[in-house]
Amino acid sequence: MKKGALKGLAVALGLSMVMAGCSNAGTPQGNQPAEGNTGTSAPNSVGAQVNHKIIGIDPGAGLMKATEKAMKDYDLKDWELVEGSSAAMTAALTQAYKDKKPIIVTGWTPHWMFSKFEMKYLDDPKGVFGKDEQIHTIVRKGLKEEHPSAYAFLDKFSWTPADMEKVMLDIESGKKPEEAAAEWVKNNEATVNKWVEGIQPAEGKKLTLAYVAWDSEIASTNVVKTVLEQKLKYKVEMSQVEAGPMWVGVSNGDVDGMVAAWLPTTHADYMEKLGKDVEDLGPNLQGTKLGLAVPTYMEINSIEDLKK
Repeated sequence: MKKGALKGLAVALGLSMVMAGCSNAGTPQGNQPAEGNTGTSAPNSVGAQVNHKIIGIDPGAGLMKATEKAMKDYDLKDWELVEGSSAAMTAALTQAYKDKKPIIVTGWTPHWMFSKFEMKYLDDPKGVFGKDEQIHTIVRKGLKEEHPSAYAFLDKFSWTPADMEKVMLDIESGKKPEEAAAEWVKNNEATVNKWVEGIQPAEGKKLTLAYVAWDSEIASTNVVKTVLEQKLKYKVEMSQVEAGPMWVGVSNGDVDGMVAAWLPTTHADYMEKLGKDVEDLGPNLQGTKLGLAVPTYMEINSIEDLKK
């Protein structure tokens, strides 16, 4: 397996994400004075309150592409989609929520912010963000023959948004990802035992899992890693990359799999280009959602209201 190339790319991409995060995480951009943006909305409109900014995540993410399309379809000409990272977005949201200030963010479920804060999605009457999505498990070709135990477990792995949000919230509250995952595995023994029932341990064989730096994928990948190591005796390496390299890594065999494929919308482009070179084991979580989210204390209910 060509792990060196993937790691090098991951480091380069990781540095770019850190720089983006550092430039955006310090203050909630949605509450900064707008520079050169006079806008056309009334002084007390939602647009004026948030300086016509929507706080986004890493550029190139499917959610960002969907938001750009929403801004076009809803004719939000005066608005700006702020690029950054998941960490920068949640930092801005946390500060705004603490101060009870208005903010609009790109949101997805499951995410710990919906457990920690009182949030709501803005209605999307045009259906730009699509219907509810699923998170799929994708593995490289040949995994079933080379690692039948890992393949069997990954094929069975399935949990709920509430399960994922519990791990995510524990991580956000200060626990290390591996600690939060181990605690969830310990407290959900019946579920875990169903995942590994009848599967023979691999006794030290090595696997590599790719994931993106979304809180949801950090949670799920750490849980899968914990089960593979504790129950099936694998040695698992986790490789954090962006969505494109994650899909490419699985398609060319640099990594063994991922549990982080958002379909049919977020990762549609990757599935179309690389789907023939990977094996889709189906959804490991159902009931996801994408859209624009705001704190419930904001008196706004629809994306269309942003034009007022």
